[in-house]
Amino acid sequence: MVKNSKKNKTKKRNNKNKKKKILKKPKKGDAIEVNWLLTLIMSILFGMLGVDRFMMNKVGTGIVKLLITVFTLGLLGWIWWIIDIILIASRYNFKDVVWVE
Repeated sequence: MVKNSKKNKTKKRNNKNKKKKILKKPKKGDAIEVNWLLTLIMSILFGMLGVDRFMMNKVGTGIVKLLITVFTLGLLGWIWWIIDIILIASRYNFKDVVWVE
């Protein structure tokens, strides 16, 4: 019984010493790494809904793109969609985005 209590104390100490890994939200101005191919595929499939912009951490323009597509029933959203496909396919240097393979 004494051995079990010592083991429990050791486990508690080890758990306290472990640092928790916390995912931090990128600050404004910090570049994020974005998978180029995945973003291109998502842009082709769901680009009219702004998914590609959300993946690049451009939430504001993603929401605007989604709203334009919804409110115009897709009539104006496809123009922005085609432009984004071209920009992503050519690996355009978006602000705060670093393309990775």
